[in-house]
Amino acid sequence: MQYNIYGYIFVMFAVTYLIRVLPLTLIRRPIRNRFIRSFLYYVPYVTLSVMVLPDIVQATSAPLAGLLALASGVALAWSGKSLFTVAVASCAVVFITELIVL
Repeated sequence: MQYNIYGYIFVMFAVTYLIRVLPLTLIRRPIRNRFIRSFLYYVPYVTLSVMVLPDIVQATSAPLAGLLALASGVALAWSGKSLFTVAVASCAVVFITELIVL
């Protein structure tokens, strides 16, 4: 089987380019609809969450360690702690939990 690698690259380029260029060319006026503005505001957060959350649990040796780190990270972030504090505390929770569980 011979694959046309240049065709694949062109398709990936076209899809990526169209996703970025079409909104710029089709939408000329500011978006005033509250629902669409709210939707577009939360898209990056949802996308990041969908990509990161499963890996938090699966990246550790014990899924319990990942779940506890996720819970502690959410609690610390919710209480207004800095990103550095949340990251260090989550790493510490994983380390301690894996020492106890394994």
